[in-house]
This record gives sequence, C-alpha cells and structure tokens, in this order.
Amino acid sequence: MAQECSLKSTTKPEEALKTAEFSFSLSSFQNSTSTNSDLTKTTDTDKEEKKEQVETTDGEKKEVGIDTDQEESPKTDDVHFEPIVQLSKIETKTNEEEETVTFKMRAKLFRFDKGEWKERGTGDVRFLKHNDTGRIRLVMRRDKTLKICANHYIDPNIKLTSNVGSDRSWIWSVVADMSDGEPNAETLAIRFANSENANLFKEKFTDSQEENKKFFTKY
Repeated sequence: MAQECSLKSTTKPEEALKTAEFSFSLSSFQNSTSTNSDLTKTTDTDKEEKKEQVETTDGEKKEVGIDTDQEESPKTDDVHFEPIVQLSKIETKTNEEEETVTFKMRAKLFRFDKGEWKERGTGDVRFLKHNDTGRIRLVMRRDKTLKICANHYIDPNIKLTSNVGSDRSWIWSVVADMSDGEPNAETLAIRFANSENANLFKEKFTDSQEENKKFFTKY
C-alpha cells in the first residue's frame, strides 16, 4: 500500500495537467459533437417545417387565387355629373328638306375659267324637285366635304351640247349658278363613267326642262 501511494505521489504535476487537459478536451469534443448533431437535426427539422410551411403557404395562396378569381368584381356606384353649360342641339339645314330627288348619278364636273377647263369636283349630280312649287334644280356636291359645286334651276333655255371627241360628257351654259352663294354666269361640263349614263342624264335633264317651262320665260 505504501508503494502504491508512493507511485501515485511521484506523478509529476505537468503530466497530471496534460492528462486532465486531454480528458477535458475529449469530453468537450464529445459534447460538441453531440451538440452539433443535435443542431444538425434541429436545422433539418426546421427546414422540413419551413418547407411544409412554404408548401402550405403556397397552397393557401393558390387557394386564395382561385377564390379571388371566382369572386365578382366589386360594384361601383354610378357617378353622374351635371354639365355646367347646357348645349342645345343645332339642326343643320341643307335647304333640301322640302325637295324630292328625281335623278341621281355619279359624275365629275368642270368649269370653264380663264380660257381653260378646271375641275370643280367629283360626286353625285342630282335633280331636286320642290314639293310645293314643283320647280326642279340641279345640285351637285363634292365627295367627303359635301361642298356645293353646282346649283342652278334647270332652265328650259339651256342647251346641252356634246363635248368634242367624247360620248360621255355634256357642256352647257347657265346665267345664274348659285354654288358660290351669289348668282354667276357659268359654263359647265360634266363627264360620266360611260355613254349610257351620259344619255340618261340628257334624257332626265330634258324632261325636267319641260316641267320647268311654266316657271321661266323664253329668251
């Protein structure tokens, strides 16, 4: 027993310290390993929980999206504003309201001005008969703008003459054309798509002259 005690007591403090440090390090390593293992497990568990939460959240979002699509849009109250200025409806008159169209055909009109023929416009040439008086006038408006390019009564004294070298156009002179707002003496020419249309125009023009004879004096 004395020898054993002697052996124990002869152990150097440095060796004992190293042994203690080794034991402590080993114990710390084991504890650290155990802790890291627990942390790893905890982290994996958190990831799974987070994953489940994300999936659950996505699922909720999808469900919310479906429900949102199915919901009706919120109703809004109709807002009515009273205009500050009351605008009255203005009716535009063409002075044709009391007339009946007796003839209508598409054509191109020319006017002789300063020694040459100048185009007046393309549109429908019409014969308009007044519902009360029975007078017939020739009216032609330009396409799109509807601006008047010919406006005169079909005077029985007017003579239609054929245009030289053409079987689809006519020339005539009128003492009072009102297309510019004031009565002006004009020499006009009209051209149609074909000779058939030109002949029909002359026929209807002559018939209108006969009806207007009672309104004009011969000169």
